[in-house]
Amino acid sequence: MPSRYCCASCFGDPGLTANIIPKVVADETGTPRRGRCDYCGTEDTYLVSPSALSQWFEMVIDSYEPNTDGETLATLLREDWRLFGHPVMDEAHAKELLADILDDGEIVRRTFAPLDLLVTETPQRWEDLRDEMMHRNRWFLDEPIDLDRLAELLQNLIAPSEELEGVWYRARLVPNDSPLRIDEMGAPPSHLAGHGRANPAGIRYLYLGSKPGTAVAEIRPHTGETASLATFTLPPVQVVDLRDPRANVSPFILDSAEQIARVRGGLPLLERLGEELTKPVQPRSAAFEYIPSQYLCEFIKKRGYAGVLYRSSVSDGVNLALFEPDLAVGVDVTLFHVDRVTVDISNLP
Repeated sequence: MPSRYCCASCFGDPGLTANIIPKVVADETGTPRRGRCDYCGTEDTYLVSPSALSQWFEMVIDSYEPNTDGETLATLLREDWRLFGHPVMDEAHAKELLADILDDGEIVRRTFAPLDLLVTETPQRWEDLRDEMMHRNRWFLDEPIDLDRLAELLQNLIAPSEELEGVWYRARLVPNDSPLRIDEMGAPPSHLAGHGRANPAGIRYLYLGSKPGTAVAEIRPHTGETASLATFTLPPVQVVDLRDPRANVSPFILDSAEQIARVRGGLPLLERLGEELTKPVQPRSAAFEYIPSQYLCEFIKKRGYAGVLYRSSVSDGVNLALFEPDLAVGVDVTLFHVDRVTVDISNLP
């Protein structure tokens, strides 16, 4: 049977894409193979033999154990690490590629479950934590978060530097057609800093959007209002990316099956933090609704990171909460008119 070759697009994993597959390609003798992937169909891409990836996949699979009530490896790798995200890589194609990587057509038919090495930060754990912080204990929790494990997770969620390059935007509504000065477009002074998604009241953070529309939408304008829109640039900084932790953490660059299991167990907590930063909150309840996300952002800041990236709930852009507002360099200010505001509705459950 002729040899078949896969590519980084089959998996969509940052570690395989940036570190492992380039290494395998570089280690091959002769001219690296380039062409059309035999599994996902991507054209003009670097190709590797599936078996050349076996040692990394075997370590990841060692973090699972056979379980008759479990799922297939293809399903688990997709759910836990967002692998096989290419549109072509459905369950059947993922199983086929896994079988070729492991040289084992039977293992992909069996069912597995994650190794239960540590207590997992389940979604219910987050709900209990959130309820305690908001309504019972604020600073001294009955069941504290495992901050050591959280710190380990954060090391794997640093946003790529190219994501932060270029221009960022901040908007403020103005009562007339005169734009605000650039020195008026930064974070508010401490005595005016109210409760934010990431910052407690009285602590200045600077909230920026990746697109003009994102920054304007985040201030919840009405049709016909006028907004000053400032542009900012950032120096090289380390920012935690909370948009999709499972897609950003690569199990293939970790050191052992035990570490993989430990990291996987903590991902639900960071997923929920990303959701908390994104979801809309009524202004009247912000003072306590934001407490859980403020608590975790304070910890992220304490670990030396400059901010957090998170999805916008009102646009297709990205938001950045910058912990040290003075890091951002103001460039200029433009005046915008809000032509239309749209509303989406849904039935309550």
